[in-house]
Amino acid sequence: MSEVEYEIVTTGLGFPEGPVVMPDGSVIVVEIATGDITRVAPDGSKTRVAHPGGGPNGAALGPDGALYVCNNGGFRWREDAQGALHPAGQAEDYDGGRIERIDLETGEVTVLYTASDKAPLKGPNDIVFDADGGFWCTDHGKVRERDQDRGAVLYGRIDGSGLTEVLFPMYGPNGVGRSPDGKTLWVAETFSCRLWAFDVIAPGQLKTDPRPGALHGGRLVASPEGLRGFDSLAVDAEGNVCIGQIYTGAILIVSPEGRIVDDIAMPDPFATNIAFGGDDMKDAYVTLSSTGQLLRYRSERPGLQNAF
Repeated sequence: MSEVEYEIVTTGLGFPEGPVVMPDGSVIVVEIATGDITRVAPDGSKTRVAHPGGGPNGAALGPDGALYVCNNGGFRWREDAQGALHPAGQAEDYDGGRIERIDLETGEVTVLYTASDKAPLKGPNDIVFDADGGFWCTDHGKVRERDQDRGAVLYGRIDGSGLTEVLFPMYGPNGVGRSPDGKTLWVAETFSCRLWAFDVIAPGQLKTDPRPGALHGGRLVASPEGLRGFDSLAVDAEGNVCIGQIYTGAILIVSPEGRIVDDIAMPDPFATNIAFGGDDMKDAYVTLSSTGQLLRYRSERPGLQNAF
């Protein structure tokens, strides 16, 4: 495992995820444990943007300049002996998942979807927009004491005209991203620690090959050994998939062919999300979720510019 020099941008966040790097150098994060959307300034100061409640998880800027959020509906929480925070299953007041629109100027929260064309949303997790203005998102499902939901990947439009289930079933789908040419959709499964690839044939349409062991029809690209889990992901300009790795705390970088390019150690076992920014797109921001911190390091490779 390699190491990088890093700095802690801010602390005191409530299980942060979903970093979005803004043009002014600030970073918007979700705080799953508090239900807040928070803007972190370059000097580390924090401002609450909105309070959707529940469990805001993944986030992305849409073509209209609003922030679109996957809200998982909330977790129960436990604190370990070191004071680190960990999700502990479905919240007692959970009433379903949702996709939300956040007006960044006013903080107004609008619920866009609570169900797909096939089923109610259980635990929406991560989101990425394509160049056509639609978005892909994962429904991770929810975990209860003796059972859990099977997950899905969906495609939606910001005008509320529809949210379509495209892939099902998946085992804890989490991170989702697109290749630089837009022809590949990447999906990471948390519990199986597998990275899957799907060929995009049109907006919201994937070429799949359903078969035993992969009923969703994807191509298995990487499944590294060891006790680790995959969380959210980002893609760099070279097409490598940069995955937030939990349990062992790292950023795992995988080539499109499945080769491990790097495995960068992070100072938190729940290094959940990574996002790129800066003038050269080499400022890498990582959410250290269990300790409530936002970290920044300089990446060797620039990140892929988001669609919007």
